[in-house]
Amino acid sequence: MLISVILAHPDPQSFNHAIAKTAVDALQANGHIVFFHDLYQDKFDPLLQTAEIAENAKLPAKIKKHCKEIASVDGIIIVHPNWWGQPPAILKGWVDRVIRPGVAYEFLEGDDGEGVPRGLLKAKTALVFNTSNTKTKRERNVFGDPLKTIWKNCIFGLCGVDNFHRRMFNVIATSSEARRKKWLDTVTKDINRFFPKIR
Repeated sequence: MLISVILAHPDPQSFNHAIAKTAVDALQANGHIVFFHDLYQDKFDPLLQTAEIAENAKLPAKIKKHCKEIASVDGIIIVHPNWWGQPPAILKGWVDRVIRPGVAYEFLEGDDGEGVPRGLLKAKTALVFNTSNTKTKRERNVFGDPLKTIWKNCIFGLCGVDNFHRRMFNVIATSSEARRKKWLDTVTKDINRFFPKIR
């Protein structure tokens, strides 16, 4: 299977990087082909310009490559921290520029953009790994878990990826090395569950 892994965290020493490396290693060990993108390392430009908005717009080569890849993969994995209940701006920009009409979704004939689009992504499964310094109960009861809504309902559900799984690791700031090791073991288990070894 072809799997796209998208990482959005500026610090190479972050636990997000450890999650992404663990996921990539597990995917490769299971025989999958991995496309890995560290958006900060790649200096991905998150700004969507007016010229790119139209479905038939002429896209920069780098964006065209991302679009072709995301349309072709069998699975998608996103790794990012919870910043103000949202993904980092660089990842939001990736969504704006890559999860676009004609690539990830389309409006049906006669729909000028006011209806519910049809998903186009080939991927059947999407995993999202998040880190946070907010306890789970507070995240759910006070903030309403906005990241779940963003990824499950507003992005992947809309683009036709129905098999969605999200895991939050918290609280990062006070976590021990032993705790982090257990969390990384959980990442490997999730990969083995959703993208098992190719026979």
